[in-house]
Amino acid sequence: MTLKNVKTSLNKISKTLSEVQDSREFLLKNTREVIILCSRAIIAVHKGDKKSAKTNLKKAESLLKKYQKKAKGDLRRYIITPEQEFVEASCLVAIFEKKEIPTDKKLNVLPESYVLGLLDCVGELKRMIFDKIRIGEISDAIRIFEIMENMYLNLYPFSMYDKVVKETRRKIDVNRILVEDARGAITEEKRRSDLINAINKLQK
Repeated sequence: MTLKNVKTSLNKISKTLSEVQDSREFLLKNTREVIILCSRAIIAVHKGDKKSAKTNLKKAESLLKKYQKKAKGDLRRYIITPEQEFVEASCLVAIFEKKEIPTDKKLNVLPESYVLGLLDCVGELKRMIFDKIRIGEISDAIRIFEIMENMYLNLYPFSMYDKVVKETRRKIDVNRILVEDARGAITEEKRRSDLINAINKLQK
């Protein structure tokens, strides 16, 4: 009995695993730039800087496409986080521009990346709503809230896939609280606005 065949097989496996490990480390290291660019795009949206938001998003998309080509087979899981961030930023920019939220096919991302990205977008919408309330743009705040609430309602059934799409249930639970917080803020602001309008009418 000889281990010749075993050694041959193990050498091939070792080479394959080494290549996978190198690719994994490459993806984890280099996709951070995609995440950073998406974060910049989101910050730009909150600042009302449309040009900067779109520029950073375009750069992120270009880099993501490059790394997606390297993420084949099992390596695809290492691209989920940057794809998730890209989905979040893309959806937020679309809402900011009052455009249709892009599909997963349009963004060319994995299904789980799309779901997680939308879930994260809900939190950013709450921030956007509070910013609109702060500057007195209640109508736009209501518009964004309607999108936020409908997004949450459409995502809610995905809590059953928590074992398949990691953290789905936790994110949905958090989003429920965020939606209620936003609803409360808008309701309070609407009442305040209506009261002020009523007082102004009486004073005329």
